[in-house]
Amino acid sequence: MENSEFTPFSSSPTPERWAPKFFTIWTGQAFSLIGSALVQFALVWWMTKTTGSATVLATATLVALLPQILLGPFVGTLVDRWNRRLIMIIADTGIAVATGVLILLFAAGNVSVWQVYLILLIRSLGGAFHSPAMTASTSLMVPKKHLARLSGLNQTLQGVLSIFAPPLGALLIGLLPMQNVLAIDIGTAALAVLPLLVLSIPNPPRQIAQANGSINKTSYWHDLREGFTYVVKWPGLLGLILLAMMLNFLLIPSSSLTPLVITKVFGKGVAELGWTETVFGVGVITGGLVLSAWGGFKRKISTSLTGVIGIGAGVILIGAAPSNLFLLILVANFVIGVTQVFANGPLTAIFQTAIEPDMQGRVFSLINAGATAMMPLSLMVAGPISDWLGVRIWYLIGGGLCIIITLVAFSIPAIINIEHNRNQPPPSETSSAAEIKAESVNIQLQ
Repeated sequence: MENSEFTPFSSSPTPERWAPKFFTIWTGQAFSLIGSALVQFALVWWMTKTTGSATVLATATLVALLPQILLGPFVGTLVDRWNRRLIMIIADTGIAVATGVLILLFAAGNVSVWQVYLILLIRSLGGAFHSPAMTASTSLMVPKKHLARLSGLNQTLQGVLSIFAPPLGALLIGLLPMQNVLAIDIGTAALAVLPLLVLSIPNPPRQIAQANGSINKTSYWHDLREGFTYVVKWPGLLGLILLAMMLNFLLIPSSSLTPLVITKVFGKGVAELGWTETVFGVGVITGGLVLSAWGGFKRKISTSLTGVIGIGAGVILIGAAPSNLFLLILVANFVIGVTQVFANGPLTAIFQTAIEPDMQGRVFSLINAGATAMMPLSLMVAGPISDWLGVRIWYLIGGGLCIIITLVAFSIPAIINIEHNRNQPPPSETSSAAEIKAESVNIQLQ
């Protein structure tokens, strides 16, 4: 970075042939995402056809968010203390077991909405452990210079999933019983777990030093406080989390209410719902290609905020499109897909590069918890309002306020300068740095 105040830390030294191991694990995780996408599509469509209620769909999204919000800050500390590979194995296996229970319920013809809620809760709990473990492990396995490219690859993967998962889900729902569709998730989960059983993942440097007795082990509560202190003392990071909370309050209902827009406003069915998701995926891939070629603005955060404005514009278009012009919904989803890459793509690389590997589990969990903390309130408000005033009213409100708030964020120095105002590590990190270096763990200022 040009500004010396922004002081990224390298991860543990990565082997020259890092790619075969990492991408073996990454490929297994990609297959698992395919299974999860099919489960999500199938369950959303089942609830839409069974109840036709915006409140039910909003509640389902709420249930899926609760573990990340309530447990996220506490889970991150465990991710930094425990074996991250083992965490991912247990999380993936637990998610598969929960899906297996749902398969048995559908096979028996005895499925209730509350049972789906419970399974969604369990799957989300597994994701609350798995996501920060995988993200934090990535910076220990991949050289720093490739992290931005990997972030783009992950965005592309999400786009490919958005293109193929919905039409595939719609096709499978038409051809197979629900339990058979859900069974695919069991197989893809196995593909994710098998590489983790035979391949190792590096532990964070301080965890290695503590295991060797080079530095004293700290308590769980000490590490938890340290994570909060790290976030609060980084100018801009706390402000960005608060901004994400406001934006997610405004935007999350637009995705959870989409099936009702398709069916009630435009009179369409599962095929059209699949096409909206597919066009969104095409937008994500297009955005990834454009961002790779363009590189974004000099300030990565400016690229992200510009992307958020684009998302708001797309959401407004969905709310304003005439009911006889379904094509505009496709255009809006394409715009949202492109600009979502601009909004999210630059941030992951910034954080993976700047945050020490020892802190990443805690910090990523706090970021995720903060970003989702306002979602339950949003869904509790948006669901009844949409049932009362019409399913599209929230698109107009949320999209408009999203643009206004983001324009204000451009004038806040702490946010716009987040790439250059990172604080020094917490005192406990600084005091133990010499001991960690003595163990050749090699945390170095770049």
